[in-house]
Parts: sequence; C-alpha cells; structure tokens
Amino acid sequence: MSISAAFTARYHTAPFSVLSLAGSLLPINPRGSRRWTLPTKSVVATRGPRVRILGIDPGSQATGFGIIDWGGGEARYVASGAIKTRGAEFPPRLRQIFEGVLTLMREYEPAEVAIERVFMHRNADSALKLGQARGAAICAAYSASPVLFEYAPREVKLAVVGQGGALKEQVQLMVKTLLKLQGELNPDAADAIGIALCHAYSREMRAAIGTGTTTGVRR
Repeated sequence: MSISAAFTARYHTAPFSVLSLAGSLLPINPRGSRRWTLPTKSVVATRGPRVRILGIDPGSQATGFGIIDWGGGEARYVASGAIKTRGAEFPPRLRQIFEGVLTLMREYEPAEVAIERVFMHRNADSALKLGQARGAAICAAYSASPVLFEYAPREVKLAVVGQGGALKEQVQLMVKTLLKLQGELNPDAADAIGIALCHAYSREMRAAIGTGTTTGVRR
C-alpha cells in the first residue's frame, strides 16, 4: 500500500498548509495467525461499530494529526499529516492551528479526539506557546462537539512502544509497523497517530472492564 499526498489547503485570511496522507483499508492480522490479509469493505467489527478517532500532537510550528477508524480491536488508517504554521507573529499562527483543526473536523468528522497533555518544559516560553497551541486545537475540535480525551506523552509511548521513555524514532517505527504503512511518515504525524492508537487501546480496555468510553474529557 502506497501513501500519497491527499490535499493541501490554503486560506487567504491566514495562510497555512495542511499536509495529509490518504489511507485505505489496512491489512488485518487475525488473532493467532502470522499472515496479514486485506479486509473487504464489508468487514463488520465484532465488538461494536467502528469509531473515528482524531489524534492531535500540538505544536506552535507544526501540529501533527492522525486519523484512524477503530473497531473490533483493529485500526484502519484514514489520514495523517501536519498543520504547518507560518509568520513571525504568534497570534496569527494560533489562528492557523485553529482553522487547520477546524478543517479536519469538518472533513473527517471524528467522533472522538485524543490530544497530548502538556508536559513540563525547561523553557518557560516554549511551554507557554505549546499550551496556547494546544488550546487553539482543543477549541477547534469542540466546534463539532466530539468527546475529547487527554494523554500524557509517557502514556502514549507506553501504549504504542511498550516503554514510557521510548524515543520519537521508536514511536514512528511502531506506528508504521502496527498499521503496515509504507513510505515516509512525518514525525509529527506519527506522534499524532500514536496518540490516536493510545486512545483506541484505552477505550478498548475500558469497554472490556465495563467502565464506558464516552464519559467526557479524560483528565
């Protein structure tokens, strides 16, 4: 399966680009089997309907996004990329992030959104900008009234790689391996897909123990 650029959106009011990678049906590895098979469009999840999840890795210069469809314990790749901001002034870049995420919400209509929680940063200015970028993304996501969840970076790495202190390169490799993706994968997009997968695994666990998956913002 090859990955190709799907679209580039530009706005006259606040120039930015949304770089997206189009996806298709992913190979499925049946439990207990070592062979990968391509599903047909008639595949029905065995544990409830599929849910579309948008993962967001916020950043003041590049906000990664990854979209998957999750159902029956299996993930189907939909799209990924990064919202690249431009300009010297910071407030207009926040607007670019807001409008970029807003475009994703309207285009893909995810039911659930997972975003990385702000972590402690040595540079106070960088931490402040990251928090504001995250806030712009959250506000845009709520325009479509989804259920929003938050995950710490360590949670994401633990869920995807199995080690809370994993490197970004390890997350990128595991995301490509888990989803059987070929070709180049933007590092910001890989992190965002990892966040989406972390949420997918988390909601599967909560469903298994009967605690529900749509109870509001996860804190």
